[in-house]
Amino acid sequence: MSAGPTRRAVVAGAGALAATLVLPARAAGRASHGLSSFGDLKYPPDFRAFDYVNPDAPRGGRFAAQLASTLGNQASDTFNTLNIYVLRGDGAAGMNLTFDSLMVRALDEPDALYGLLARSVEVSEDGLTYRFALRPQARFHDGSRLTARDIAASLTLLKEKGHPEISQVLRDLTEIVAEDDATVSLRFAAGRSRDLPLFVATLPVFSAAYYATRDFEASSLEPPLGSGPYQVGRLEPGRFIELERVKDYWGAELPVNVGQNNFDAIRYEYFRDRQVAFEAFKGGAFTFREEFTARVWATGYTFPAAQEGRVRKEVVPDARPSGTQGWWLNTRREAFRDPRVREAIGLCFDFDWSNANLMYGAYIRTASYFENSELKASGRPSPEELALLDPMRADLAAEVFGEAWSPPASDGSGQDRALLSRAVALLREAGCTREGSVIRLASGKPLEIEFLDNDPVFQPVTQPFIRNLGLIGIRASIRLVDASQYQARVKDFDFDVTVRRFGSGLTPGPELREAYGARSAGTPGSNNLAGIASPAIDALIERVTEATSRADMIHAARALDRVLRAGRYWVPMWYKADHRLALWDVYGRPPKGPTYDLGVPGIWWYDAARARRIGRT
Repeated sequence: MSAGPTRRAVVAGAGALAATLVLPARAAGRASHGLSSFGDLKYPPDFRAFDYVNPDAPRGGRFAAQLASTLGNQASDTFNTLNIYVLRGDGAAGMNLTFDSLMVRALDEPDALYGLLARSVEVSEDGLTYRFALRPQARFHDGSRLTARDIAASLTLLKEKGHPEISQVLRDLTEIVAEDDATVSLRFAAGRSRDLPLFVATLPVFSAAYYATRDFEASSLEPPLGSGPYQVGRLEPGRFIELERVKDYWGAELPVNVGQNNFDAIRYEYFRDRQVAFEAFKGGAFTFREEFTARVWATGYTFPAAQEGRVRKEVVPDARPSGTQGWWLNTRREAFRDPRVREAIGLCFDFDWSNANLMYGAYIRTASYFENSELKASGRPSPEELALLDPMRADLAAEVFGEAWSPPASDGSGQDRALLSRAVALLREAGCTREGSVIRLASGKPLEIEFLDNDPVFQPVTQPFIRNLGLIGIRASIRLVDASQYQARVKDFDFDVTVRRFGSGLTPGPELREAYGARSAGTPGSNNLAGIASPAIDALIERVTEATSRADMIHAARALDRVLRAGRYWVPMWYKADHRLALWDVYGRPPKGPTYDLGVPGIWWYDAARARRIGRT
């Protein structure tokens, strides 16, 4: 069982203790074919293709799946607009495939980018100005040339009207100049985060002419004019969308695209109910599924196609940080302002019982905001961490300077008396009182909790949690609402507790501000669901995003992790350091995939021979 689709940061990360980005020597003041956070590039200027692709991959066929990770305004169970880069509406899957960007990620490096629309980039000596030279052959789908003016218009739109995940990050992009058709110059504020230029380089580029006559912020089902490898095909709002491969895509033979974008069509199916979706997969309505429910993985694959080998199960290791899946407590509400109350609530969740009895022992309890990575804090603070934390000692909980906090293990009974007793003691410390069967806050109001969700998948785990809350006098209930109402309430922070999983890259950056920064706490639609507003956390986020070496970044992330964990802003759930895939046997893929991504559907392909063997032609 898992939260399913992840709220994915728009790019991998950002951050520099000085304002200068560390780049390969050839990049400072000279043109370079790539960028990375700390100056490391695996691929030389004349590379032919990424190592993890099959340059001779066949083209054709169809990829069909559900949306597995979201960005911008996307929802996992419906869509009503084709613009995913604004706050309004529920965005459709796959729209990022219709737009190109200045540069693209290499999936076997932590944070390196290589040129797509940009053939090279030149960085000023002070690290604040980036001049991108564009490829003259870049074209939109209508054949018109893509120029620096389109890039300038796109970045201006995203900064002024884009989704908060983007617009909040772009505040330190101070100047955007189209010097001529082939050159765009970007100026950043002194003290900007290390990876802000990388973030900007991966943003979508729109047609300035197209949006000159349209409202960028409007919800619309009109296919926008793009320049990417796919364009919008058939769709039915809330049910499915198809992306069609652009046969004369201008960038198909570039090194960053060789061996990729192999399917003639990519189709995303939408379902409001997970069981209905699983039945559709069993029937072959779609052919790729990442399984997020332990019960289904353990017991559900006994249908004929699976028993006959036409559907295969695979487990693929995941080397990325696992994300922060859990119940987020909205500290904007009076009930959750005291960390002792938040900790007491968390003690009522018996993970060990739930894992054994509901999830087939498939998971590990999450403790860290950077779980499954070297960024996770452990033990007592290192000297490097203490150097960051000591100046803030007066504003931090004492436990920050001890062993890194982790949620306690239970006795597995489902109602661990010791943990529930500790919860009651914490509530008393926080000034709560008990009258009969009701816990009252120090203000006299009953302590009541509504768990908001739009999917019943977590009810089997939430209900025992609620029962334990009731045992110590906290009234709790679940409120299931439809997707649109859920999105609206979460955007407005109109909830007590809700489940969300946030993804994090190996080089975290601007997304940390958006999820945990004080400024984002008051920004509707931001990922700061808990309403975290702490000067110490803000300062540590800056140390992460401003680190000039990976070692400094790791120390700062571990220090930040300690402080966030001490805040008890969430009740952490669980993780599994792999992907569980179920496939109709119609796909081919390179024997050695990328280290930091599944690469699906990008580097996979349709295998006609396999499809014929199982009768799926």
